Amino acid sequence: MREMDQLLRATARAEARHFWFRGFRRFIGPLLKRATQGLSDVRLVDFGCGTGANVDLLNHFGRAYGFDLTFVGLKIGREAGRRRLAQASVADAPLPANAFDVVTSFDVLYGLPDPVEKAAIAEMFRVARPGGHVLINVAAMDCLKGDHSVLGREVRRYSRESLSHLLTSAGFVVERITYTNASLFLPMLAVRTYQRWRGLPEEAEAESDITVPAAPLNGLLTGILYLETWWVRYVDNPFGSSLLCLARKPA
Repeated sequence: MREMDQLLRATARAEARHFWFRGFRRFIGPLLKRATQGLSDVRLVDFGCGTGANVDLLNHFGRAYGFDLTFVGLKIGREAGRRRLAQASVADAPLPANAFDVVTSFDVLYGLPDPVEKAAIAEMFRVARPGGHVLINVAAMDCLKGDHSVLGREVRRYSRESLSHLLTSAGFVVERITYTNASLFLPMLAVRTYQRWRGLPEEAEAESDITVPAAPLNGLLTGILYLETWWVRYVDNPFGSSLLCLARKPA
């Protein structure tokens, strides 16, 4: 838990400006719009909300809630003025069944042991209303394991097939699944390959992987990802460092 607290503190420092988080918000926006189109009084919940920063984004689409098991993340979120955050496990959500139009989970599942991962998906299915959606982002492609994998205590990275199977086995119908960050794949592959070659660091030394780069580089990488968020609205990427999936609970 101490290592996860370290990740949350590092994330809190980076999520407003880091190119990855800027791109991520652009990737999920159109899918959230699709999931809530035509609905009124929309209710959303974020499983494993961390600091609650993504709950702020979800609030643009309705009334959003979030919960996380770690006290540090929730403390950071509350200090930032975020409300409707609670402490709970994704494997045992203290929420009513069939209550939410959209259930989200962003970069949580890859750090869970297999039984907890499956229990979390079952809980997402339970709390989603019939016809409601789940939106999930996870780490992808084993060849991209690197320093961040240590900081996030990564248990697995996903492929399109493994994430689709996980969701359909729980009863969801996959509507859209695509890799993201494909535009940065080659430099990321080179960096992560080098990191594995020289040996992955201890948790306390891995934080640099989530540090905001110098402004010119951060701006360049942000611009590259913004271009990708445009084309990924129309075509699915065949590779990338993350996997983004929108699925639906049958009505």
